[in-house]
Amino acid sequence: MAKITYIEHNGTRHEIDVPDGLSVMEGAIRNMVPGIDADCGGACACATCHVYVDEAWRAKAGERSSMEDSMLDFASEVQANSRLSCQIKVTPELDGLVVRMPEFQG
Repeated sequence: MAKITYIEHNGTRHEIDVPDGLSVMEGAIRNMVPGIDADCGGACACATCHVYVDEAWRAKAGERSSMEDSMLDFASEVQANSRLSCQIKVTPELDGLVVRMPEFQG
């Protein structure tokens, strides 16, 4: 289990224990964290779970796949550290991960 910190665009923090094997998106949805809509349910078919991975965690969170990169074309305010939270699988190595949500989801 990893403790993930979700930060809303207004600065509100949510620290959630997320079981290994779930996605960062699933952890947010199961705990009703505002700011991650997940319209496609985690199928990498939309951009409504867009997050910014804290710079200190970018390498551990991994690189975007080409499909994820294509979906981010539909997101607002994409940055170098943008990821779809449905594509980040929780592992013990991600204990302490910090993600921020954009003001608007794709």
